[in-house]
Amino acid sequence: MPQGHVDRIFWIDTLSRIAQPVLHHLNNRQLKEKMPVEGKLDDRPMYTYLEALGRLLTGIAPWLEHGSREGEEGRLRERYAEQARGAIDAATDPASPDFMNFSEGYQPIVDAAFLSHAILRAPGELWNKLDGRVKDNVVKALQSTRTRKPYYNNWLLFAAMIEAALFRAGAEWDRMRVDYALRQHEQWYKGDGVYGDGPDFHADYYNSFVIQPMLVDLIETFKNEDPFWASMQENVIQRARRHAVQQERLISPEGTFPAVGRSLAYRFGAFQLLSQMALQHQLDATLVPAQVRCALTAVIRRVIDAPGTFDENGWLTIGFCGHQPEIGETYISTGSLYLCSAVFLPLGLPADDPFWQGEADWTGKKAWSGQSFPIDKALY
Repeated sequence: MPQGHVDRIFWIDTLSRIAQPVLHHLNNRQLKEKMPVEGKLDDRPMYTYLEALGRLLTGIAPWLEHGSREGEEGRLRERYAEQARGAIDAATDPASPDFMNFSEGYQPIVDAAFLSHAILRAPGELWNKLDGRVKDNVVKALQSTRTRKPYYNNWLLFAAMIEAALFRAGAEWDRMRVDYALRQHEQWYKGDGVYGDGPDFHADYYNSFVIQPMLVDLIETFKNEDPFWASMQENVIQRARRHAVQQERLISPEGTFPAVGRSLAYRFGAFQLLSQMALQHQLDATLVPAQVRCALTAVIRRVIDAPGTFDENGWLTIGFCGHQPEIGETYISTGSLYLCSAVFLPLGLPADDPFWQGEADWTGKKAWSGQSFPIDKALY
């Protein structure tokens, strides 16, 4: 069996292992009853369930939208797509025991945005196939986040992403929230493919967890709505390509990556941007798609095989490599961890795409085995 096919099966099996408890219990409207809440603060049950839903769906969405319709993969994809729609219903139905908090505290801005990003990534499966009642509930839930004020940092993009989902839904949307987020991030660009998280540079993975994936998709969504937004697209894509090159070079020959910055409990979600550039066929010319797949596969294996990554009932535990509850910040809880699913975005590519074909060593593996590898250079 070709290695690319083996890798795709492994990716789907791993994503299924992560997704199954969340989607199964939400469809039974038992998530709040069944999901453990690990964390350092007692208020996490207010937020953790929407975190689990929004973050899981933002990663699984491209596969639900574009994955195979045939064979075992097709049957699994169809089942998860149906369960995802049921999960959205359970989360936004005020009569549901799993009705989620969209309007108390600040955290709901974040995870309503991840849910919104999922809808943008899979409009056919996660929006068009919802019935009218559920669509109305989703719109009301997203609109209810407007009572919250985002922080003056990457959170501006969360507010804009919620507006993008409302725009996609044909509902009233706020141009100012979108414009403010886009213009401020242009001001916060630091050079060489890196944005500040607010006015200051942060040495962490937030350019990939949030900033660049959302910027790329916000511009694509709204480029026909304003000439200035359209004019930003070329620079936004160039910077994203450059940052994806940097991300690929962080992956060691063993599939490890630096434990730098906050939110390390999101595990391989740190590579969302590299995965998105592969999904959107926007990889830099120095990156062969197969080498990106092989590098990401090495990371996924290294992380998922660590003892303690899942509890006895299949829920993710707090940690970077295994169960390490001490590395969870106060805003981290069980639901937060499902942002790891963002690494699986390339499952939205068909099995015959170059990403899933052949084998190739990644930069770190080439460099540390004495092979030739491209000189790195800054983006000017």
